[in-house]
Amino acid sequence: MSDYLEPAKIKRAEPLWNPVEITAKLWKNRELIRQFIRREVSGRYKGSYLGIVWSFLTPLFMLAVYTFVFSIVFKARWGTGSGGKVEFALILFCGLTTFNIFAECLGRAPGLIVGNVNYVKKVVFPLEILPVVSLGTALVQAGINLAILVVSLIFFLRVFNWTIVFLPFVLLPLLLLSLGVGWFFASLGTFLRDIGHLLGILIQMLMFMTPIFYPITAIPQRLQWVFYLSPINYVVEDMRRIVVWGQMPDWRWLLVGTLFGLVVAVLGYTWFEKTRGGFADVL
Repeated sequence: MSDYLEPAKIKRAEPLWNPVEITAKLWKNRELIRQFIRREVSGRYKGSYLGIVWSFLTPLFMLAVYTFVFSIVFKARWGTGSGGKVEFALILFCGLTTFNIFAECLGRAPGLIVGNVNYVKKVVFPLEILPVVSLGTALVQAGINLAILVVSLIFFLRVFNWTIVFLPFVLLPLLLLSLGVGWFFASLGTFLRDIGHLLGILIQMLMFMTPIFYPITAIPQRLQWVFYLSPINYVVEDMRRIVVWGQMPDWRWLLVGTLFGLVVAVLGYTWFEKTRGGFADVL
Protein backbone atom coordinates (compact mmCIF):
# COMPACT_ATOMS: atom_id res chain seq x y z
CA MET A 1 0.00 0.00 0.00
CA SER A 2 2.96 2.29 0.54
CA ASP A 3 3.53 2.41 -3.23
CA TYR A 4 0.51 4.67 -3.49
CA LEU A 5 1.70 7.25 -1.00
CA GLU A 6 3.39 10.23 -2.59
CA PRO A 7 5.91 12.51 -0.87
CA ALA A 8 4.23 15.49 0.81
CA LYS A 9 6.42 17.98 -1.06
CA ILE A 10 4.92 17.19 -4.46
CA LYS A 11 2.66 19.99 -5.63
CA ARG A 12 -0.94 19.03 -6.20
CA ALA A 13 -2.45 19.26 -9.65
CA GLU A 14 -5.31 21.63 -10.36
CA PRO A 15 -8.86 20.32 -9.97
CA LEU A 16 -9.98 18.16 -12.89
CA TRP A 17 -13.09 18.94 -14.92
CA ASN A 18 -12.58 16.36 -17.64
CA PRO A 19 -14.52 13.14 -16.91
CA VAL A 20 -11.95 11.14 -18.89
CA GLU A 21 -9.08 12.48 -16.75
CA ILE A 22 -11.04 11.83 -13.55
CA THR A 23 -11.70 8.26 -14.66
CA ALA A 24 -8.04 7.80 -15.61
CA LYS A 25 -6.90 9.02 -12.21
CA LEU A 26 -9.24 6.63 -10.40
CA TRP A 27 -8.21 3.79 -12.70
CA LYS A 28 -4.58 4.46 -11.81
CA ASN A 29 -5.47 3.83 -8.16
CA ARG A 30 -7.71 0.82 -8.90
CA GLU A 31 -5.56 -1.63 -6.95
CA LEU A 32 -5.61 0.61 -3.87
CA ILE A 33 -9.38 0.99 -4.22
CA ARG A 34 -9.76 -2.78 -4.45
CA GLN A 35 -7.65 -3.31 -1.32
CA PHE A 36 -9.67 -0.76 0.65
CA ILE A 37 -12.99 -2.27 -0.45
CA ARG A 38 -11.82 -5.72 0.59
CA ARG A 39 -10.68 -4.35 3.94
CA GLU A 40 -14.00 -2.57 4.47
CA VAL A 41 -16.06 -5.64 3.65
CA SER A 42 -13.96 -8.03 5.75
CA GLY A 43 -13.73 -5.57 8.65
CA ARG A 44 -17.44 -4.87 8.82
CA TYR A 45 -18.16 -8.09 10.69
CA LYS A 46 -14.70 -8.68 12.11
CA GLY A 47 -14.80 -10.61 15.37
CA SER A 48 -18.32 -11.96 14.86
CA TYR A 49 -18.92 -15.69 14.70
CA LEU A 50 -20.98 -15.60 11.49
CA GLY A 51 -18.82 -13.05 9.67
CA ILE A 52 -19.90 -12.39 6.08
CA VAL A 53 -23.06 -14.45 6.67
CA TRP A 54 -24.52 -11.35 8.33
CA SER A 55 -24.47 -9.70 4.90
CA PHE A 56 -27.13 -12.26 3.92
CA LEU A 57 -29.04 -12.42 7.20
CA THR A 58 -29.41 -8.68 7.84
CA PRO A 59 -31.32 -7.84 4.62
CA LEU A 60 -33.47 -10.95 5.03
CA PHE A 61 -34.43 -9.94 8.59
CA MET A 62 -35.25 -6.37 7.52
CA LEU A 63 -37.21 -7.70 4.54
CA ALA A 64 -39.27 -9.88 6.86
CA VAL A 65 -40.04 -6.93 9.18
CA TYR A 66 -41.03 -4.55 6.37
CA THR A 67 -43.12 -7.23 4.68
CA PHE A 68 -44.95 -8.04 7.90
CA VAL A 69 -45.72 -4.39 8.63
CA PHE A 70 -46.82 -3.36 5.16
CA SER A 71 -48.40 -6.51 3.71
CA ILE A 72 -49.95 -8.03 6.86
CA VAL A 73 -50.56 -5.14 9.29
CA PHE A 74 -51.41 -2.50 6.66
CA LYS A 75 -52.50 -5.11 4.10
CA ALA A 76 -50.67 -3.31 1.30
CA ARG A 77 -50.71 -4.80 -2.21
CA TRP A 78 -48.79 -3.72 -5.28
CA GLY A 79 -51.63 -4.24 -7.72
CA THR A 80 -49.62 -6.17 -10.32
CA GLY A 81 -49.07 -9.85 -11.02
CA SER A 82 -50.48 -12.25 -8.42
CA GLY A 83 -50.76 -9.58 -5.73
CA GLY A 84 -49.48 -12.08 -3.16
CA LYS A 85 -47.35 -11.43 -0.11
CA VAL A 86 -44.26 -13.08 -1.64
CA GLU A 87 -44.46 -10.93 -4.75
CA PHE A 88 -44.90 -7.82 -2.61
CA ALA A 89 -41.88 -8.81 -0.52
CA LEU A 90 -39.65 -9.24 -3.58
CA ILE A 91 -40.80 -5.96 -5.15
CA LEU A 92 -40.11 -4.20 -1.87
CA PHE A 93 -36.72 -5.90 -1.55
CA CYS A 94 -35.72 -4.80 -5.05
CA GLY A 95 -36.55 -1.19 -4.21
CA LEU A 96 -34.70 -1.29 -0.90
CA THR A 97 -31.61 -2.82 -2.48
CA THR A 98 -31.46 -0.06 -5.07
CA PHE A 99 -32.10 2.77 -2.63
CA ASN A 100 -29.57 1.49 -0.09
CA ILE A 101 -26.71 1.92 -2.57
CA PHE A 102 -27.31 5.66 -2.60
CA ALA A 103 -28.27 5.84 1.09
CA GLU A 104 -25.05 4.15 2.26
CA CYS A 105 -22.84 6.42 0.15
CA LEU A 106 -24.68 9.53 1.32
CA GLY A 107 -24.78 8.48 4.97
CA ARG A 108 -21.08 7.61 5.19
CA ALA A 109 -19.79 10.57 3.17
CA PRO A 110 -19.53 13.19 5.98
CA GLY A 111 -17.27 10.94 8.06
CA LEU A 112 -14.91 9.74 5.33
CA ILE A 113 -12.26 12.44 5.80
CA VAL A 114 -12.82 12.94 9.52
CA GLY A 115 -12.41 9.21 10.07
CA ASN A 116 -9.14 9.01 8.12
CA VAL A 117 -7.14 11.86 9.62
CA ASN A 118 -3.79 10.06 9.18
CA TYR A 119 -4.21 10.03 5.42
CA VAL A 120 -4.77 13.79 5.44
CA LYS A 121 -1.98 14.95 7.74
CA LYS A 122 0.93 12.56 7.35
CA VAL A 123 1.09 11.83 3.63
CA VAL A 124 -0.28 13.01 0.32
CA PHE A 125 -2.84 10.29 -0.15
CA PRO A 126 -5.43 10.05 -2.97
CA LEU A 127 -8.30 11.07 -0.70
CA GLU A 128 -10.65 11.16 -3.68
CA ILE A 129 -10.78 7.36 -3.66
CA LEU A 130 -12.54 7.23 -0.27
CA PRO A 131 -16.05 7.92 -1.69
CA VAL A 132 -15.27 5.37 -4.43
CA VAL A 133 -14.41 2.80 -1.76
CA SER A 134 -17.67 3.62 0.02
CA LEU A 135 -19.59 3.06 -3.22
CA GLY A 136 -17.73 -0.17 -3.91
CA THR A 137 -18.57 -1.50 -0.44
CA ALA A 138 -22.23 -0.61 -0.98
CA LEU A 139 -22.17 -2.44 -4.33
CA VAL A 140 -20.82 -5.59 -2.70
CA GLN A 141 -23.82 -5.66 -0.36
CA ALA A 142 -26.16 -4.80 -3.23
CA GLY A 143 -24.72 -7.68 -5.25
CA ILE A 144 -25.49 -10.08 -2.38
CA ASN A 145 -29.02 -8.69 -2.11
CA LEU A 146 -29.60 -9.03 -5.85
CA ALA A 147 -28.41 -12.62 -5.76
CA ILE A 148 -30.94 -13.30 -2.99
CA LEU A 149 -33.62 -11.56 -5.06
CA VAL A 150 -32.93 -13.54 -8.25
CA VAL A 151 -32.85 -16.86 -6.38
CA SER A 152 -36.11 -15.97 -4.64
CA LEU A 153 -37.77 -15.05 -7.95
CA ILE A 154 -36.76 -18.40 -9.39
CA PHE A 155 -37.72 -20.40 -6.32
CA PHE A 156 -41.03 -18.74 -5.38
CA LEU A 157 -42.37 -17.27 -8.62
CA ARG A 158 -40.60 -19.53 -11.14
CA VAL A 159 -39.34 -16.43 -12.95
CA PHE A 160 -35.97 -15.47 -14.36
CA ASN A 161 -35.95 -12.41 -16.61
CA TRP A 162 -33.23 -12.04 -19.25
CA THR A 163 -33.67 -8.25 -19.05
CA ILE A 164 -31.40 -8.32 -16.00
CA VAL A 165 -28.54 -7.94 -18.52
CA PHE A 166 -29.42 -4.22 -18.59
CA LEU A 167 -28.46 -3.92 -14.92
CA PRO A 168 -25.20 -1.97 -15.51
CA PHE A 169 -27.01 0.60 -17.69
CA VAL A 170 -29.85 1.04 -15.19
CA LEU A 171 -27.50 1.49 -12.23
CA LEU A 172 -25.04 3.82 -13.98
CA PRO A 173 -26.99 7.06 -13.29
CA LEU A 174 -27.30 6.10 -9.62
CA LEU A 175 -23.61 5.26 -9.32
CA LEU A 176 -22.55 8.57 -10.85
CA LEU A 177 -24.99 10.45 -8.61
CA SER A 178 -23.72 8.58 -5.53
CA LEU A 179 -20.12 9.43 -6.36
CA GLY A 180 -20.92 13.09 -6.91
CA VAL A 181 -22.78 13.56 -3.63
CA GLY A 182 -20.17 11.40 -1.91
CA TRP A 183 -17.34 13.71 -2.94
CA PHE A 184 -19.37 16.80 -2.11
CA PHE A 185 -20.50 15.77 1.38
CA ALA A 186 -17.16 14.14 2.24
CA SER A 187 -15.69 17.61 1.86
CA LEU A 188 -18.58 19.52 3.44
CA GLY A 189 -18.73 17.12 6.39
CA THR A 190 -15.11 17.89 7.19
CA PHE A 191 -15.90 21.57 7.76
CA LEU A 192 -19.48 21.23 9.06
CA ARG A 193 -19.73 18.29 11.46
CA ASP A 194 -23.50 18.73 11.93
CA ILE A 195 -24.11 17.79 8.31
CA GLY A 196 -23.97 14.09 9.19
CA HIS A 197 -26.97 14.40 11.52
CA LEU A 198 -28.89 16.38 8.91
CA LEU A 199 -28.21 13.78 6.24
CA GLY A 200 -29.48 11.03 8.54
CA ILE A 201 -32.86 12.78 8.64
CA LEU A 202 -32.74 13.44 4.90
CA ILE A 203 -32.10 9.76 4.12
CA GLN A 204 -35.16 8.73 6.14
CA MET A 205 -37.26 11.30 4.28
CA LEU A 206 -35.93 10.14 0.92
CA MET A 207 -36.69 6.51 1.71
CA PHE A 208 -40.38 7.24 2.25
CA MET A 209 -40.46 9.70 -0.66
CA THR A 210 -39.16 6.94 -2.94
CA PRO A 211 -41.67 4.36 -4.26
CA ILE A 212 -40.19 1.48 -2.28
CA PHE A 213 -43.15 0.46 -0.13
CA TYR A 214 -45.83 1.60 -2.59
CA PRO A 215 -46.23 1.98 -6.37
CA ILE A 216 -45.95 5.42 -7.92
CA THR A 217 -49.56 5.02 -9.12
CA ALA A 218 -50.72 5.11 -5.48
CA ILE A 219 -49.75 8.79 -5.33
CA PRO A 220 -52.46 11.28 -6.35
CA GLN A 221 -52.04 12.28 -9.99
CA ARG A 222 -51.57 15.95 -9.17
CA LEU A 223 -48.59 15.15 -6.92
CA GLN A 224 -46.77 12.55 -9.02
CA TRP A 225 -44.65 15.19 -10.75
CA VAL A 226 -43.00 15.94 -7.40
CA PHE A 227 -41.84 12.33 -7.09
CA TYR A 228 -40.48 12.29 -10.62
CA LEU A 229 -38.13 15.14 -9.72
CA SER A 230 -35.97 12.63 -7.84
CA PRO A 231 -33.58 10.67 -10.09
CA ILE A 232 -33.52 7.85 -7.53
CA ASN A 233 -37.17 7.09 -8.23
CA TYR A 234 -36.46 6.42 -11.91
CA VAL A 235 -33.70 3.98 -11.03
CA VAL A 236 -35.89 2.12 -8.52
CA GLU A 237 -38.67 1.83 -11.12
CA ASP A 238 -36.26 0.62 -13.82
CA MET A 239 -34.71 -1.95 -11.49
CA ARG A 240 -38.14 -3.48 -10.92
CA ARG A 241 -38.82 -3.48 -14.64
CA ILE A 242 -35.71 -5.42 -15.60
CA VAL A 243 -35.34 -7.72 -12.56
CA VAL A 244 -38.88 -8.49 -11.39
CA TRP A 245 -41.20 -7.87 -14.34
CA GLY A 246 -38.96 -8.63 -17.32
CA GLN A 247 -39.63 -5.30 -19.03
CA MET A 248 -37.29 -2.99 -20.91
CA PRO A 249 -35.89 0.00 -19.01
CA ASP A 250 -36.86 3.58 -19.76
CA TRP A 251 -34.17 4.36 -22.35
CA ARG A 252 -35.00 8.05 -22.53
CA TRP A 253 -34.49 8.39 -18.78
CA LEU A 254 -31.26 6.39 -18.94
CA LEU A 255 -29.79 8.89 -21.39
CA VAL A 256 -30.94 11.94 -19.42
CA GLY A 257 -30.12 10.34 -16.05
CA THR A 258 -26.62 9.31 -17.10
CA LEU A 259 -25.83 12.82 -18.33
CA PHE A 260 -27.26 14.31 -15.13
CA GLY A 261 -25.29 11.87 -12.98
CA LEU A 262 -22.11 12.65 -14.92
CA VAL A 263 -22.55 16.37 -14.32
CA VAL A 264 -23.14 15.79 -10.58
CA ALA A 265 -20.08 13.51 -10.37
CA VAL A 266 -17.79 16.02 -12.10
CA LEU A 267 -19.07 18.93 -9.99
CA GLY A 268 -18.74 16.90 -6.80
CA TYR A 269 -15.20 15.86 -7.65
CA THR A 270 -14.20 19.41 -8.56
CA TRP A 271 -15.63 20.75 -5.30
CA PHE A 272 -13.71 18.06 -3.40
CA GLU A 273 -10.45 18.98 -5.12
CA LYS A 274 -10.93 22.71 -4.58
CA THR A 275 -11.58 22.31 -0.85
CA ARG A 276 -9.23 19.48 0.09
CA GLY A 277 -6.40 21.92 0.77
CA GLY A 278 -8.22 23.06 3.90
CA PHE A 279 -8.86 19.59 5.36
CA ALA A 280 -5.68 19.52 7.43
CA ASP A 281 -6.46 22.92 8.96
CA VAL A 282 -9.73 21.77 10.54
CA LEU A 283 -8.74 18.23 11.60
